[in-house]
Amino acid sequence: QVQLVESGGGLAQTGGSLRLSCTVSGGAFSTYAVAWFRQVPGKDREYVGAISWSGTRTSYTDSVKGRFTISRDNAKNTAYLEMNSLKPEDTAVYFCAAEPETSIRYYADSEEYENWGQGTQVTVSS
Repeated sequence: QVQLVESGGGLAQTGGSLRLSCTVSGGAFSTYAVAWFRQVPGKDREYVGAISWSGTRTSYTDSVKGRFTISRDNAKNTAYLEMNSLKPEDTAVYFCAAEPETSIRYYADSEEYENWGQGTQVTVSS
């Protein structure tokens, strides 16, 4: 079955950067759209952004536009979330999700994705 593993989380200072990785196995990665979501205790899971199967199209929620960049390396079956100019409000558990591109109607809808990673903690200090 499809498995996703996130890595790269940790502690950063305000204004700093982190790069998260999401490695996918058990599926045809190059045909999958990959999305990133984040969640803090007591809050709904929030859409961060997504990248199309080809890597030619990306989508971001307004709060991260201009600061975060999603990319992918199909040769490594890995998608990345580069986070720059980090703010304390970026603190959350970050999850990646993947689904065949043809199965996705709306990138931002978490219900579209059946395949999820375990999450990686990102903490941004002031």
